[in-house]
Amino acid sequence: MTRLVVINAVGLCGAAIGKATPRIAKYSEQTGLRTVRPAFPAVTCTAQSNYLTGKVPGSHGIVANGWYHRELAEVQFWKQSNALVHGEKVWDVIRRKREGFTCAKLFWWYNMYSSADYSITPRPVYPADGRKFFDIYSFPYEIRMEIKKDLGEFPFPTFWGPAAGQLSPQGPPDAVSRWIAEAAKWVESRYHPDLSLIYLPHLDYNLQRLGPDHPEIDCDYQRLDFIVGDLLDFFAAADVQVWLLSEYGISSVSQPIHLNREFRKQGWITIKEELGLEMLDCGQSRVFGVADHQVCHIYVNDKLLLGGVRQLVERVDGVAEVLDEEGKQQAGIAHERAGDLVAVAEDTAWFTYYYWLDDALAPDFARCVDIHRKPGYDPVELFLDPAIRLPKLKIIWRLLRKKLGFRMLMDVIPLDASLVRGSHGNCPTNVDEYPVIIGPNVGHEDSTIDSTEVFDLLLRMMAWFWRPTGLEFQWGSWVACPGKSAHRKGRLH
Repeated sequence: MTRLVVINAVGLCGAAIGKATPRIAKYSEQTGLRTVRPAFPAVTCTAQSNYLTGKVPGSHGIVANGWYHRELAEVQFWKQSNALVHGEKVWDVIRRKREGFTCAKLFWWYNMYSSADYSITPRPVYPADGRKFFDIYSFPYEIRMEIKKDLGEFPFPTFWGPAAGQLSPQGPPDAVSRWIAEAAKWVESRYHPDLSLIYLPHLDYNLQRLGPDHPEIDCDYQRLDFIVGDLLDFFAAADVQVWLLSEYGISSVSQPIHLNREFRKQGWITIKEELGLEMLDCGQSRVFGVADHQVCHIYVNDKLLLGGVRQLVERVDGVAEVLDEEGKQQAGIAHERAGDLVAVAEDTAWFTYYYWLDDALAPDFARCVDIHRKPGYDPVELFLDPAIRLPKLKIIWRLLRKKLGFRMLMDVIPLDASLVRGSHGNCPTNVDEYPVIIGPNVGHEDSTIDSTEVFDLLLRMMAWFWRPTGLEFQWGSWVACPGKSAHRKGRLH
């Protein structure tokens, strides 16, 4: 039976494959490459959920990396429970047909409490005294201590924030991807899973920070090529097939869009003062937006404003379209978690969560790396504030205060959204910025598949999709085809 490794190289697209990626280019020539029409929105959590369920957000519910929970009146990003993803996962479908099948899920998202056999994911530890310790979560639990003993601590400070993709005390710019790659080899050596899902994130950082056209990006491609080449050699020796997959490509951007500021000017947003700073009160606001890269979910608590909100957003420079209920249905994102309206940015624009009009009144978390407290995604967290003199000295002083037991605020993030040079989330007009899938049996190079069809390819690759029994697979069930050889029945979309 086939064993398969799927390497999720975030940000890899057709435009990135070339002289800077000789191993990846050669592998694509030897095996096959297809472009993938990206998930909508083309963001991590949605793309991975499309791949692993074969469904769109309207069915599996992952409408973005985070959304507004109407019952709680709270915006929550980057939650990790696999129960949030509705629908049967690919490893569960295969397991029903293939006795003894095992799956390892290494740093793919929604990795806690899933039915995968082996999992590792970033997860800090928060003692009751307010401290925070970087760590990982694993299942089985014993993996956590054993793998850290063998590989050292996971370089969490470079997983996100100003140190991500940069040379730092935690290691080279690709330290996180290197650690995860070694973890994948560690898991293979001990458990030999039939399907391994591996996440390599480091392209994501400088592609957003510098943009895909920056001359330094070739260095990031070269680092990825080295890591992928090493994994190809390792798994070839273990007789394991390898696919290289990506979630999205990244487009050059130059225009941040501040929808919440537009709503505030209309008097639709409610602000409450806390310790002299401004906090967004979602539950009391008539309208607000939850920004996630190039898509913004707009929640309209006062439904009488729905038409006016749409008209206003459509006039905002940089907005490509605004999806209403019909538009959400057509885009496959009609789900109760989605906004009442969904704004989509043009290729060169992206949405911020900013709602304050005076930087002096911005909430304290705005100048910190704080992915859970911010009511939207914030790529500006990749930068150190250029206005700070000797920022590294400030960071060292803050860390020293923390080590001595004092409270401190790591407020080193700027509030200048114009610094961001790359983004994703819409379906780019340039097909070369589509994600790709590379590997054996991925199909014809001249055709583009939908993101949900990766699920079908996985089933076929795992050696039970095609069977000489006159049966074919349709939506998770076997359908008899009298007088016909086994073949794949077309899916309905």
